[in-house]
Amino acid sequence: MRHEGAGFWRIIAGLALFGIAFGYLEASVVVYLRSIYTPLRSQLHPLVSGNEIFPLISFDQLRAFGPEHVVRLRIELGREFSTLAMLAAVAIVAARNFRQWIAAFIICFGVWDITFYAFLKLLVGWPASLFTWDILFLLPVPWTGPVLAPILVSISIVAAGVLVLWREDQGEPYVISPLRWLFIVAGGVIVLISFMIDFRHVASGGLPHPFHWALFLTGEAIGIIAFAIGIHRSSFATRSNPPSQLLQASESEAQSR
Repeated sequence: MRHEGAGFWRIIAGLALFGIAFGYLEASVVVYLRSIYTPLRSQLHPLVSGNEIFPLISFDQLRAFGPEHVVRLRIELGREFSTLAMLAAVAIVAARNFRQWIAAFIICFGVWDITFYAFLKLLVGWPASLFTWDILFLLPVPWTGPVLAPILVSISIVAAGVLVLWREDQGEPYVISPLRWLFIVAGGVIVLISFMIDFRHVASGGLPHPFHWALFLTGEAIGIIAFAIGIHRSSFATRSNPPSQLLQASESEAQSR
């Protein structure tokens, strides 16, 4: 299904611009949060550099500093949820069916994540390297890992999203079978597990254990291979069937939604 009145590159530019602007907004919020919590961490861990995030302030320690900090934590959880909702809402505006919505969402998410780290580096000189550990997300439990890991995920999902939207624009939709969806989702779940597997230890104020690179790369590989096979099969189907038939099927799917 082609985007009427708006070319492919216009859609991509709009998604990218939103992701970049949102990346700066996220980085600025983190700078503000660090100005609040770095002094508190210094009281608990005076020998730890102010540029280090770990060990985290545990919930009990946060509560001991005062109830206002618990309120801020709840606000931060709500902000993270709102971040996902905003990315999803922008994707809805750019999409006309479920495939396009997923593609637009992961493009926004990936650009936002990459530019977030780029702006943090420009604003406060952090992270020191791609292997610097970060707390990636708090919902539903803390995600942690080296900065390189989420950047790799973001690069792969942005590439996948752009490719899906390009095929949609060309009238050659990327049709994903339930089996390939299963493998793509399974790969994503494995990646998430690699980020969350150590959450109890980290949330209680411990230093992160070595990152599970084997688990992370396995999940990445499963997702990328399943997506690549899907692209290959979709290309074969396009050669076997007139593009107009595939376009008609895509139109019917959009109308049904």
